[in-house]
Amino acid sequence: MRLYIGITIFNVLMEDAFKNKYKISSARLPGWDYGSHALYYVTICTKDRLKYFGEIIQNTNINPETQNVETQNFASLQPTLIGEVAHNNWLDIPNHFPFVELDDFVVMPNHVHGIIFINKPNKTDWQINKFGSQSQNLGSIVRGYKASVKTYATINNFEFAWQSRYHDRVIRNQQEYLNIREYIFNNPEQWLLNGDVDDNFFKS
Repeated sequence: MRLYIGITIFNVLMEDAFKNKYKISSARLPGWDYGSHALYYVTICTKDRLKYFGEIIQNTNINPETQNVETQNFASLQPTLIGEVAHNNWLDIPNHFPFVELDDFVVMPNHVHGIIFINKPNKTDWQINKFGSQSQNLGSIVRGYKASVKTYATINNFEFAWQSRYHDRVIRNQQEYLNIREYIFNNPEQWLLNGDVDDNFFKS
């Protein structure tokens, strides 16, 4: 319920901010304040899409009565150490950015998908997204997260690097939110079916 309320507020903010000036056609919204109260879908890839974070496996379970190995109907990441760091540091984001609430996310072998809720219902100053130094917005959140994983790898002499950019999308409405959540949940299974292909990246 909280996130649906967030979407309702977001729709009001969008209407007030754009005044029909812009068509919503691209992932990066021109004129949008990426520190404003909204839900954001983010994808962050490793450099050259190398599989630093682990492998996707089909989960299995041993039936205690028959001792037979049974394949369960979901897949998940079998993480490397740096994959565990990527997972745990994502969960740690709100400790560094108290205005952030995390929704669904998944760490894949070479990328991370996640929904970030920037909870700033009382924000009144509108600051258009721009290049250069940023703080208290989506860019600073992603930069801080990427730096934390990279720093761990450097200190512990792990080979690791991120792609320099990331993909973001302002979630427009409740149906898009539900579609993205379902996509994130199914991403490991799709990886097993399709391998490392572009279909593993949500396109709306």
